[in-house]
Amino acid sequence: MGCGCGGSGSGGGCGGGVRPELERPVEAPLFEELPHEVAEQDAPAESEAEQAAPLLIASSEQEWPRVRVNGVEIAPQAIAQELQYHPADSRDEAVYLATQALVIRELLQQRIAELGLLVRAQAGESEEEAATRALIEQEVQLPLADDSACRQFYEGNRQRFFSAPLLAARHILLACPPDDAEERSRVRERAEALLVQLKAEPGRFAELALRHSNCPSKAQGGALGQISKGQTVPEFERQLFRQGEGLCAHPLESRYGYHLVYVDQRIEGQQLPYEIVAGAIRAELNGRVWQIGVGQYIKSLIGAANIEGILMPGADTPLMN
Repeated sequence: MGCGCGGSGSGGGCGGGVRPELERPVEAPLFEELPHEVAEQDAPAESEAEQAAPLLIASSEQEWPRVRVNGVEIAPQAIAQELQYHPADSRDEAVYLATQALVIRELLQQRIAELGLLVRAQAGESEEEAATRALIEQEVQLPLADDSACRQFYEGNRQRFFSAPLLAARHILLACPPDDAEERSRVRERAEALLVQLKAEPGRFAELALRHSNCPSKAQGGALGQISKGQTVPEFERQLFRQGEGLCAHPLESRYGYHLVYVDQRIEGQQLPYEIVAGAIRAELNGRVWQIGVGQYIKSLIGAANIEGILMPGADTPLMN
């Protein structure tokens, strides 16, 4: 299976994964300036340069925004560490996303402390993840999908629930490097010439496979056996499963080269009965409800909190009493 065609022979810091996406306010600055704190009389006075320094997103790799959540400051070191989990088009956007995640984490941790939740972590779960899970279970009431909702979803999306088609196929692989354009052009010409021979004499497929193919399947006349989706490389699979029975009219290109393919048999996918997919449907619907419910809960925490230094969307009214 060296050619990849199926031939024979060969996170982040918000805790517990609770990180529903929150949209950044449109046309709003990523960060806002914190008011300068008035120094105590017995504290040393800040220099004019320090007083004038903006508390916004920094312009250099060494500077970070100053953000507080109910008086608790998000440490610059935490933002720097969180940054790796938030790839973005610009550093400003990445810093915003990282800081947003840490604000959400801090809000959750403050709520956990406020409720005094003590939870024993399950296998593979940190104490923070366990506490976050318990908080969501306690404070977010989520309706579960019943059989009626699942059946309604099934009837409205029947086209999604088919078994994968099966193909029995043979191929001849003319291998070439994926990054050598000149060689691939020459190999394609060879493939086209060989295809002309096969169209004239399809009975010679096994003979020509043994002579020309670079796949170990050539020893079996190029036979790949039964192929279902997921068994070959994606670019080959997309082309292969569009073919009907018989010799493919043109070579199929993949990262390994060009394939001349003969589909001996095609068995179309069958409609899967509701009973087979009910569990997957229920899990999908419950996951959607969970995402919405937890997102609303987090927005309610944001709306009730005193968050300084960053603009975040918050609920107009608390989700829960």
